[in-house]
Amino acid sequence: MSSDCPFCGIVAGEIPGRIVHETDTVTAFLDANPLAPGHTLVVPNDHYERLDDLSEELARDIFAALHQLTPAVESAVDADGTTVAFNNGSTAGQEVPHVHGHAIPRFADDGGAPIHVVAGDRPDLTDDELDRTAADIRDAR
Repeated sequence: MSSDCPFCGIVAGEIPGRIVHETDTVTAFLDANPLAPGHTLVVPNDHYERLDDLSEELARDIFAALHQLTPAVESAVDADGTTVAFNNGSTAGQEVPHVHGHAIPRFADDGGAPIHVVAGDRPDLTDDELDRTAADIRDAR
């Protein structure tokens, strides 16, 4: 736990949160600043800043909770779909440095956009650049 992390405070019961799911490793609660009704965050109970800080087992637990909660969130707010996403690091928009997955309900006329607009302008990459990047990712695993 981190003493200055609001998500750790919610998990510990020191900060009020609208908890919707709890296990030994993961807690989910409504976002205090929602982008839509039902916007839910899924966090590991222990403090980890980035996805690559998680064990594979804990990453599976987080995704399993998102998998279980997504249809429940959609049903509860009568959403047409859901955007499920992680911001990994401050450059990617992560505002609270505690891993958290978002389940954001989406509605037909909500004015939102696909996740592809998050990064701004798309790069114009050649086939060679794409091949080299794919190889670099495979090599970095």
